Amino acid sequence: MIRKLALAAIAAAALSGCALLSTPDPVQLYRFGEAAAATGTPAAEPVQVKLRAVEFSQAAQGDRLLGLTGGSEAAYIAGARWVSPARRLYTDSIESAFAGQARTVRLIGRRELTPATRLLDLDVRTFETRYDYVDAVPTVVVTVRVRLLRFPERTVAAEQSFTVSQPAGANRISSIVEAYDVATRDVNSQIVAWTDANAGGA
Repeated sequence: MIRKLALAAIAAAALSGCALLSTPDPVQLYRFGEAAAATGTPAAEPVQVKLRAVEFSQAAQGDRLLGLTGGSEAAYIAGARWVSPARRLYTDSIESAFAGQARTVRLIGRRELTPATRLLDLDVRTFETRYDYVDAVPTVVVTVRVRLLRFPERTVAAEQSFTVSQPAGANRISSIVEAYDVATRDVNSQIVAWTDANAGGA
């Protein structure tokens, strides 16, 4: 479920005993992508897969929620921020998904020095909230291009794009964030299963 981590309200400040500054609107902080509990038993000798730095859509990689209306008007959703940049949260989420769900592979984090025979290249091309029109109930869309590279050759062993479209339950921030959480967990599960199926090939 979505976990609300903090409610940050910035109070007005006094300047040398003079007039107060205006108070900005409160901003709610959220996160997404927590993996489900582990199921099954991983292989005794998994394929070692090294995760490369995750690429991310520039407009969505920060801590603001990107919204598109009618396919052309882009704006950030007011009153909500990710607790960390979306790129970092997504990287954490895919690592957690592999730790809990992978069966034939072991994902090696970027800071680990374990030798690997495969590299996993992820490019999050779409990570946005789409509105058909103003005040419509939006749909969260997440698209990730995945490439599995042989190492050390760095040739492509397999390639696939995954897209999940998750309608929000309502045009409310809490419902939109829940849709991000569901969409991210869904696309990550597909990526883990695909990697399990393809990492052992020649």
